[in-house]
Amino acid sequence: MESKNPVFSRQAPGRQQAWGTPTPEQLRGMYDAPSYAPPAQRRMTIDDVVVRGFITLGTLVVSAALAWALNFGTGALIAGVLVGLVLALIVSFKQSTNPVLILGYAVSYGVAIGVISHMYNNLYNGIVLQAVVGTALAFGSMLTVYALRIVRVTPKFTKFVVAAGLGLMGLILVNLLASFFITDGIGIRSGGPLAYVFSIAAILVGCFFLLLDFDAVEQGVKSGAPEKYSWLMAFGLTVTLVWIYLEILRFLSYFTSND
Repeated sequence: MESKNPVFSRQAPGRQQAWGTPTPEQLRGMYDAPSYAPPAQRRMTIDDVVVRGFITLGTLVVSAALAWALNFGTGALIAGVLVGLVLALIVSFKQSTNPVLILGYAVSYGVAIGVISHMYNNLYNGIVLQAVVGTALAFGSMLTVYALRIVRVTPKFTKFVVAAGLGLMGLILVNLLASFFITDGIGIRSGGPLAYVFSIAAILVGCFFLLLDFDAVEQGVKSGAPEKYSWLMAFGLTVTLVWIYLEILRFLSYFTSND
């Protein structure tokens, strides 16, 4: 059986050597070979994900606060959404752990969220704080649900959540296209009963995605994923929290007076 030891397998291509007393050349090769192995890559821990999560989410919040304070306009909103979307797609499809791309997404979407939040707060004073509190409660509730194993993340559950998420995105796209021809599109964003149902469904699906994110972190730690993957986990959590925040913000606006 061929040895897995790199010292014993250092042979010229196509050449076989029998076991026996080593020749002087072999002894010299063994002596010259490095006596140490390259350092192993550090494994990801929960603390790594927490730190990267705070960095990513903190970058987004600071960017949003600056966009709010400087009163950026619609142009910054559109640019932030487009740049953030492109970076998010790159990170998602390539499963990139590059912190530059991930923090670039946080900055871009932070600007967009800052502009959106400012617009909403001008119409409905105090709604942004309510949405932030609601998002924090959703995160804490789902973390508790996951920790207590009230809902278990199974392959079947994962397929259901992903399918539901794709379905919601499809409806949003259909509504956008229909709005060019019909007032309020198909009604899922018009503020009526159908809009209420859609927003509640979107918030629930966002909460379910948090469960998938928590499971991905746990499985990554258990499987010994490299430390750099904590950036990818932080990115996933940030994207989900952004989704939940925006949906809660819209849902609250249906019931908040703009007087």
